[in-house]
Amino acid sequence: MKQRVYPETTIVSYLTARPSRDLILAAHQEVTRQWWEERRGHFEIYVSQLVSDEAGRGDVEAVRKRQEVLKAIVSLAVTEDAIALASRLTEEHALPSEAGADALHIAVAAVNGMDFLMTWNCRHIANMELLPAIRRTLERHGYELPWVCTPEELLGGER
Repeated sequence: MKQRVYPETTIVSYLTARPSRDLILAAHQEVTRQWWEERRGHFEIYVSQLVSDEAGRGDVEAVRKRQEVLKAIVSLAVTEDAIALASRLTEEHALPSEAGADALHIAVAAVNGMDFLMTWNCRHIANMELLPAIRRTLERHGYELPWVCTPEELLGGER
């Protein structure tokens, strides 16, 4: 059985964006493309309507590219349970109040039992200072935090 990955919006954005002149962003884009081409077939991939909504904003051509990638991926429902759990993450100060969308990505992944939440968002999601409080909050409400990772962390490890 394949492990399940929820790539939040930064993954789709890095995958489809024009190459950046910023060296770090360019490296993230390349790693994302490498993972997408070489490793995604080893996992079941799921997104949510939130990813689709966020990917639908901005430059028309960029939106088209992101939507092209997303159309082949199963979309998980943003349920009342996920919305309530996202609220708990901000109300209980695991995440700052302005991180509501990031909380919802985490909640959707947790409520749906994803194995991995893949992101380049290191401000609110892949933030090692915040993850312990996020984990405790989810566990208090009966959910498990998926492994939070970047594409780079899922590039290898054939069994």
